[in-house]
Amino acid sequence: MNLSNLTNSNLILLNNNAKTKDEVIKTLVNKLYKNGKLSSEEGFLKAVFDREKLSATGLEGGLAIPHGKSNFVKEASFAVMSTKNIVGWESLDPDNEVKYIFLLAIPEAAAGDTHLELLSELMTRMSDEEYKEKLFASKDVKQFMTNLDNELVDNTGDIVYTKSIVAVTACPAGIAHTYMAAEALVKAGNNMGVKVYVEKQGANGTEDRHTSENLKNADAAIFAVAVGVKEEDRFKHLAITKVGVAEPLKDAEGIIKKALEKAENHKKGDYVETASSEEKESIGSLVKQSVMTGISYMVPLIIAAGMINAMAVMAANLFDLQHLYDHATGAGSWLNNFRVLGSTLFGTFLIPVLAAYMSYSLADKTGLVSGFAAGIIANMIGGGFLAGMAGGLFAGFTVRALKKYLPAKGTFAGFVSFWCYPVFSTIIVGLGMFFIIGPPVAWINQALLNFLESLGGTNAALLGAVIGIMVSFDLGGPVNKAAYTFCAGAMAEGILMPYCAFASIKMVSGFAVTLITMIDKQNYTQDQQDVGKTTWILALAGITEGAIPFMMADPLRVIFSLCTGSAVTGILVALFDVGLNVPGAGIFSLFMLTPSPGSSYFVAATVWLGSAILGAIISTALLYISKRKFQKNK
Repeated sequence: MNLSNLTNSNLILLNNNAKTKDEVIKTLVNKLYKNGKLSSEEGFLKAVFDREKLSATGLEGGLAIPHGKSNFVKEASFAVMSTKNIVGWESLDPDNEVKYIFLLAIPEAAAGDTHLELLSELMTRMSDEEYKEKLFASKDVKQFMTNLDNELVDNTGDIVYTKSIVAVTACPAGIAHTYMAAEALVKAGNNMGVKVYVEKQGANGTEDRHTSENLKNADAAIFAVAVGVKEEDRFKHLAITKVGVAEPLKDAEGIIKKALEKAENHKKGDYVETASSEEKESIGSLVKQSVMTGISYMVPLIIAAGMINAMAVMAANLFDLQHLYDHATGAGSWLNNFRVLGSTLFGTFLIPVLAAYMSYSLADKTGLVSGFAAGIIANMIGGGFLAGMAGGLFAGFTVRALKKYLPAKGTFAGFVSFWCYPVFSTIIVGLGMFFIIGPPVAWINQALLNFLESLGGTNAALLGAVIGIMVSFDLGGPVNKAAYTFCAGAMAEGILMPYCAFASIKMVSGFAVTLITMIDKQNYTQDQQDVGKTTWILALAGITEGAIPFMMADPLRVIFSLCTGSAVTGILVALFDVGLNVPGAGIFSLFMLTPSPGSSYFVAATVWLGSAILGAIISTALLYISKRKFQKNK
């Protein structure tokens, strides 16, 4: 690779008289600006100093690599300085005497740009001591430019590897530390006879993605990161050692030793193949992942909105503040403002957030704008959750297509990413939602709402039973989430019974696990009994996942028992037509119930909580009977 393509002789300053870090940075930034690499000297200078505040950019062996990512950078490039004096520079190695400085300038939207591939090559080369010494021994700028493109010598051919490690490196800027940490781990591994495969999650996206074979055969995993690891589930079968992204530059061999020692005390699990690359993912898996991502981002919003509304209602009722709560008398008051806040979060933002993050799942950050637009349009046309989900998928796949046929590369990468993608995708999504997708989906949504409003008696009981089975079938999994989305969507449209049933059913599994571990201790381990002591608390918060260990240990009996009790709970709530217009409030929902016409709040509260307790008792009895019958037949 020709690193000289990223710089020029005017950007190389050898044996300079600079004495301080600020002087070095300002001088190099000025050189970049004068050579047409920046649109604003001051703007980029600020970006570099802001990056300096995050972590040390001084490394070791006299090297420092300050860098900045900014919209003021016209094209990726770097400037170089060697100094006559030792420059004071915060470094990973406290004894580092900085004399060699590379200043990297990266456009904000340079992901996917071939320039970043060259910069990653630069980082790799700077980790090679022999290359670095020869480079800075150059007599003049011309020789420096020649030595810059010298090939590295590969001395790994005779190494016998006894272990293998899969690693991930990632830093906030995704530039220098990401690549240098990777090179440090690989180099240390070669010295130790350990094959280290490194996946770089940097400004250029995911590079050197781990293969299924490497993940399956690895002995351990290392995360050298300062940000979250993408698709971390790929590594869950391995012992994972987490360190800061700069740590391998200090003691890579020590980190590898620690990872291998941790692996010796960790039972390696079975690797589960995941279709995570775009080439391997089917449309079905992409849609499923998109829906689950959208729901996962929507859930905290529902919980926050629900709790804010619940607290506003309780404050109004407990402290006789109804005059502040009501819109007519309390408009602008603190309590009414909180009521409006909760209602707006739930009623206005819910569907746009769902659609936006469904699109985000398919197209990353570039899909957010058109995803939000799709959700807003769904609200505008009365399409509800169905239109929001359809719009989120449409937005995500639209941006994916734009990225494929209009890639953000070269000089216009920033323009394409920050103007073309959001503008074109939003226009396309708007046309599709207003004229093609929206009208039929809005009609279906309205027909479904009319059907729900007409439910009564046997039909309502059947719906309650179905919701009950779905909630407890996989305890927070896709089936549970499908029920959640349906019930929340119905509530957003003013149909209050489904979510009321959902909220009551969510307590069944936790209550049942607590009861069975108290009643039938001899058939449950001490660990299971300890977990059982807390599942009822989780149930009060509306969390079903506490029962998952029991379901995993004995799936057939537990799923059947919990689903049966939950179905009974759903039937009772549906038959009594109890409603709930505050989502995600857990046990506090008890104070927010809406009785059926002609009934009382006391009856509604008794039915809602009593149905959950009765369902838990039925589930507990079935667990007890089936377990005893199983023991008898052994």
